[in-house]
Amino acid sequence: MDRTYLEYVTEAQTVEEVWTLHSEKMLDYGFDRLIYGFTRFMSSNSLGDPDDLLILSNHDPEYMDAFISEQQYHHAPMVKWARENTGACSWGWMKENARMGGFTESEKRVFELNQRMEVTSGYTVSFKSVSSRARGAIALTARRGLTQDSVDSIWEKHGRDIIVMNNVAHLKIITLPYTSKRSLTKRQREALEWVGDGKTTQDIAMIMGLTQATIEKHLRLAREALDVETTAQAVLKASVQNQIFIVDV
Repeated sequence: MDRTYLEYVTEAQTVEEVWTLHSEKMLDYGFDRLIYGFTRFMSSNSLGDPDDLLILSNHDPEYMDAFISEQQYHHAPMVKWARENTGACSWGWMKENARMGGFTESEKRVFELNQRMEVTSGYTVSFKSVSSRARGAIALTARRGLTQDSVDSIWEKHGRDIIVMNNVAHLKIITLPYTSKRSLTKRQREALEWVGDGKTTQDIAMIMGLTQATIEKHLRLAREALDVETTAQAVLKASVQNQIFIVDV
């Protein structure tokens, strides 16, 4: 296990910093293209609003446009596996399922996209969660030219370490602030924090030294930034995205 990597990741202060460190580390094992996804709004038949997903990737933009922007991930076999399972899964399972005709037409189209874009060998790791609505997973795509048999051999030797490093990166990422649209301003965060503490608009105006109209404006803009209808929903969403009650560094 690379202790230096673990030290750097656990000390990182931004999602971007963690992702850069992790992408570079996975390259050591032959995985040069990664997609990480996390949601706190999963339901029985949906991963939630696409705008609420945290997606990190170093794939080619052309692939990401098809897979994410066109929402083909909804039908991806390994995404389906990750929703229903935890742990690691070789993509050999996907190839065997395709050979046996076990995919729907939508799943076949995603499989064919992957073949065209040389996303053919790798592993998917689905992370454990204490919430039925939260789910995170990462797809580790092996560099072009590596067969699935070669990747399985790498995994047999280093798989436990790779799983631990991915779990550490995942657990670090979900503790850091992230946004799907735009960040809250300092004033918007502060106003939401006081609402979360049970203060009224009048209380918050007195605490922050502003007028009630200004506080109401900050709360309205916070609702718009978070794409929610009520201030209570804004407090909840900002909390799960780690945008409030955070320590500035």
